[in-house]
Amino acid sequence: MRPLDRAHPIAASLVLATVLAVTNARYDYHRDELYFRMLEPAWGYADQPPLTPLLGRAAIALLGDSVWAMRVPSILCMVGVLWIGALLVRELGGGKAAQALCVWGLAFAGVALAFGHLLSTATVDLVVWSAVLLFAVRALMREPRWWLAAGAVTGIGLYNKHLIVLLLVSLAAALLAVGPRKALASKWLWAGLGIALVVGSPNLIYQAVNDWPQLRMAEAIADGDGAENRMILLPFQFVLLGTFLVPVWIAGIWALLRRPEWRAVRALAVAYPILLVVVFATGGQMYYPIGLLIALYAAGCVPVAAWAKSKGRRAILVTAVVLNAAVSGVVALPLVPIAVVGETPVVVMNESVPDQIGWEAYTYQVEIVVSEMPDSDEAVVITANYGEAGALDRYGWGLPPIYSGHNELHEYGPPPQTATAVVTVGLPLERVSQYFETCTAEGVLDNEVGVDNEEQGRIIGVCRGPVEPWDELWEEFQHFS
Repeated sequence: MRPLDRAHPIAASLVLATVLAVTNARYDYHRDELYFRMLEPAWGYADQPPLTPLLGRAAIALLGDSVWAMRVPSILCMVGVLWIGALLVRELGGGKAAQALCVWGLAFAGVALAFGHLLSTATVDLVVWSAVLLFAVRALMREPRWWLAAGAVTGIGLYNKHLIVLLLVSLAAALLAVGPRKALASKWLWAGLGIALVVGSPNLIYQAVNDWPQLRMAEAIADGDGAENRMILLPFQFVLLGTFLVPVWIAGIWALLRRPEWRAVRALAVAYPILLVVVFATGGQMYYPIGLLIALYAAGCVPVAAWAKSKGRRAILVTAVVLNAAVSGVVALPLVPIAVVGETPVVVMNESVPDQIGWEAYTYQVEIVVSEMPDSDEAVVITANYGEAGALDRYGWGLPPIYSGHNELHEYGPPPQTATAVVTVGLPLERVSQYFETCTAEGVLDNEVGVDNEEQGRIIGVCRGPVEPWDELWEEFQHFS
């Protein structure tokens, strides 16, 4: 086995961590981060397991309540992915050049860079999937006992997302299709699965006791966005890591299928189309396969580095990595000033950008409406989604108690029976007015920088006189997305 070249992973890690640390607070929180900040510690939630929200709370406890602190775990996750990528290359026989291509390419690669900028469940999943694949490669190529490590990481991953099951199913199907089939009968593989179940059992028990709420959440995603997700799944595979790196991971697929010395792990290449079919069938998000795509990219670094022996070919490769980093940086990082970003294609190319803009302005506009209410002491605030609720919780001053029927926040209700007035934020008054004696529009949300996001132009309303007790009315406000 080739030695691990530490110089390039260390350098790439330092550069990536510095870039993310310097830029990660230029915009505001992402709506998901505001949600994580509100969630109370628990074994699980209606829409997700607890790991990512707990990481966010830990960062705040250690580093302070700020956007910058919330995103420190993401920086560490992306640094971890770089090192795992280098280890994967080494497992496949790649030397210094291949390892350098892997870490510098991944450091500023498309959606991977975007995940490093925000704290999201996808960020943590990237580390989990990459680690499971590293240990799977070691188990298949060297020592079956590595299935135990793969199982332990899978168990931890179940506390973040249950999507790791999709990877296991795809890999098992690929092993069954192209071998080595004997791996499926290995006692170490089954012991690893047992470890995964034991480690992940508290979260699984929570799901079972609470009637598997994440299945309802998956159904809601498929019903709401399934058609669009299926339409963009295949095209987006070519931009997840960046267009300039596509030849590298395609070379990885080709080499896995053709190289005799990689016969033991060619199932990785077959698992990718299987995973795409599974994601397409379930209407999942287009980025779900990115963890496996990173492994294919790592595999591709070996033949591509061997190809780039001449000075001219190395120049082509370096140019591709630099151009990919430049495009990815503009799209994924908050480099464009917030005052003008709404006038650029960035808000369309990166849907997370609009979700980081306007929260303080929206909060101030809600505060104005509340300040003009003579009965604000008897009021509550109900928001349309967890981003609005999280923003009011983070930035609000002197606001009534905040509620939302969105995902897990519905469990934190209902409002008290003494609440006779409601400030609605983002909720369509034509729908909620049936639950109150009167409803009036009192303001409009405006981020003041012209960015079209989910909140822009939505109504701030005031409703009075609920027509039913809150413990009966509250179910009407529940929704998943």
